[in-house]
Amino acid sequence: MSINKHRPHILVLPEDDANRQIANGFILNLNLNSRAIQVLPEAGGWKNVLEKFTNDYASIMRQYPDTMVALLIDFDEDKERLSYVKGRIPDDVKNRVFVIGVLSEPERLRRDIKKSFEKIGEALAKDCSDNTNELWGHDLLIHNKTELERMISSVKPFLFNLK
Repeated sequence: MSINKHRPHILVLPEDDANRQIANGFILNLNLNSRAIQVLPEAGGWKNVLEKFTNDYASIMRQYPDTMVALLIDFDEDKERLSYVKGRIPDDVKNRVFVIGVLSEPERLRRDIKKSFEKIGEALAKDCSDNTNELWGHDLLIHNKTELERMISSVKPFLFNLK
């Protein structure tokens, strides 16, 4: 199945293979509308995520106003990275772009909780679907709180098929 560009949907642009595997685990959630999300090929570094977004996906977002994008990056313990990345997102699409990721890198989160990347993605999706913060509340993910709240209000209504 593929997404319908004329209906609300989200594209996930992962930095690397670990983030891609997390995103792929996320989309396995049974309550998820698989026609409303697409995991893109990995960009090969957080700077490449930003470059790919500004060169390719910002224009797609302008063409299709129902398109939202999640930039899935490692923060590598850099407290300034979020503001740096958000500062490079064009103002006209900024409200439809979400920057999330592990505070250090996914490998450290995997070691901490002893789950595969795919299982981490499944657990994050379960939190979103069930309105819980079990894994999102982890020390390496809690910094996503503000972006996650923005995402939930914008994305959850079309992404999850909830009763």
